[in-house]
Amino acid sequence: MKTAKAKAIDGGVLAARGFRAAGVPAAIKYEGRNDVALIVADAPCSAAAVFTTNKVAAAPVIYDRMVAKGGKVQAILANSGCANACTGDDGYRDAELAALATAGELGIDPRHVMVASTGVIGRRLPMDRLLAGMKAAKAALGATEDHAMAAAKAIMTTDTRPKQAAASVMVGGRRVIVGGMAKGSGMIEPNMATMLAFVTTDAAIAPAMLRRAVKLAVARSFNRIVVDGDESTNDSLFVMASGAAGNEPIARAGEDFDAFLSALEIVAVSLARQMAADGEGATKFVTVCVKGARTARDAERAARAVAKSPLAKTSWFGKDPNWGRVLAAVGYSGADVVDMKTEVFYGREWAFRCGKVADERQLARLAKVMEKPELDVTVDLHLGVHEARIYTCDFSLDYVHINADYTT
Repeated sequence: MKTAKAKAIDGGVLAARGFRAAGVPAAIKYEGRNDVALIVADAPCSAAAVFTTNKVAAAPVIYDRMVAKGGKVQAILANSGCANACTGDDGYRDAELAALATAGELGIDPRHVMVASTGVIGRRLPMDRLLAGMKAAKAALGATEDHAMAAAKAIMTTDTRPKQAAASVMVGGRRVIVGGMAKGSGMIEPNMATMLAFVTTDAAIAPAMLRRAVKLAVARSFNRIVVDGDESTNDSLFVMASGAAGNEPIARAGEDFDAFLSALEIVAVSLARQMAADGEGATKFVTVCVKGARTARDAERAARAVAKSPLAKTSWFGKDPNWGRVLAAVGYSGADVVDMKTEVFYGREWAFRCGKVADERQLARLAKVMEKPELDVTVDLHLGVHEARIYTCDFSLDYVHINADYTT
């Protein structure tokens, strides 16, 4: 029997059954824009989470790591505009108070509440405004597309657009839906990034299997994006499973698990790609593919090096097929490479081929490729069979302007 095939569908964090959400303005940093989001399940859910590997972790990350160990979550309160990072014991108490207050307002177990923050590092949360926003969000809870969009907008910082995705798949004869929303456009690097992602599903799945699925999906999605190589203090991915689809609970590896994982990966990859495409000041979404590597590690190291190279990224902004910057990044990545065996392509057009450099006719073809808003950069090492892809974007003048005055 073949594993059911998942497909992308319209929707976001409320596509799955068993959840409500809201997004409201609370003036955390700016007036008149949604900056507090609340996601609430009808009952405690199996839950899994992945957090930043940055040793300077924000207070909500530290708090949520403790909650995640219980494997059950019913509500998540999130805010934008203030990261609550590098705020010491006071910041931790603020995160704890936000969770306890949310639990009290909703009448649920405080051990089943997580909190998330994103924004400027080093500032205390304005707790009076955050808690007022939480209460307003509770009053505004609903399960429509408008509620999902309001929540997605509330977690944005320098994002230019909300990011949502959903997928469906048959599991045990029942239609299961996975949906999610995310924020992130700068300070993005694999091992999680300055991103928050919230994923819901109506699948019934044991916490241990959900954790396994999340780990696999993250490795193939959120840990494959790069905007600028900086890794944030607040990165968090939350996944909640309500069980409302009514499938037999997924408790072991097998066809049902594989089917669920395929839907989760569609959502995770879509959200990851949307983040890379919305990189701060980005004008191009770029997929870097390194193939023909001796090892899988070599392929990934080389692809990451190209995707993170400021020189390569600025050349893409300038529509310059500067293969030298690409090949140089591969060379310092630590991967095995022999320059005279290597090819570099932009789209389907070659720029460097085993020592041969593009002539005027080939440069004219490359110029047409470089005009496109989406660009594939492929490096074929011709040393083996391994391949890796990293999603990224270019560096524009706007990236500098956005980050030059982020806190002022």
